[in-house]
Amino acid sequence: MTKTLYVGNLPWSTTSEELTEYFARFGNVIGSRIITDRETGRSRGFGFVEVASEDAERLAEELNGSEFNGRSLTVNEARPRQTV
Repeated sequence: MTKTLYVGNLPWSTTSEELTEYFARFGNVIGSRIITDRETGRSRGFGFVEVASEDAERLAEELNGSEFNGRSLTVNEARPRQTV
């Protein structure tokens, strides 16, 4: 099983590969994606990392507030998207 972590406060220049590489140092990463603006294609400063379920809680605790490329990350378990 996998869980998805929300990762906020990313530098605009962060790539999905960099995010995967960073998180892989701490646990089993399945994949990652950076969320971009539909019109400009520019990063919106957050993304999601899919990790092994058994690593999710530990990774969120360890990496929340950690520094990544000069920015303090916000990391927590992703919540399902709310529809209005």
